[in-house]
Amino acid sequence: MDSKQKQFLLDSRYLRMAKIWAENSYCDRRKVGALIVKGKMIISDGYNGTPSGFENKCEDDENQTFTYVLHAEANAITKVAKSNNSSEGATLYVTASPCIECAKLIIQAGIKRVVYSEAYRSSEGLNLLEKAGISTLQLSLDSI
Repeated sequence: MDSKQKQFLLDSRYLRMAKIWAENSYCDRRKVGALIVKGKMIISDGYNGTPSGFENKCEDDENQTFTYVLHAEANAITKVAKSNNSSEGATLYVTASPCIECAKLIIQAGIKRVVYSEAYRSSEGLNLLEKAGISTLQLSLDSI
């Protein structure tokens, strides 16, 4: 097996793990999971949800997401920031492509690669990552 095939297998496995991690989300509209991997080691994880200390309810009575809900990528990045790990040069695996706000965090966190499964409603985040020289790869979870 060549290195490209090995990388594809790793990417597929970590992305499936991010999908499983998304099941921890209390959000009803969409559950998103994220893993930050560096040197074949998971250094952080996250899923979309409310900030610490808030009720685990993401949507209002009209099924609109509260503005203070954190995206999975933001949770994973802030979690690694509180640890002794560095995300410099890491890969982010996330079940939905990053929004523009999360793309800014990804750039600032030094993450060099993003692997995602579903496209977010806006491509602004992916465009910004491309502009910053961050490699992006879409893998359909249906095909892996």
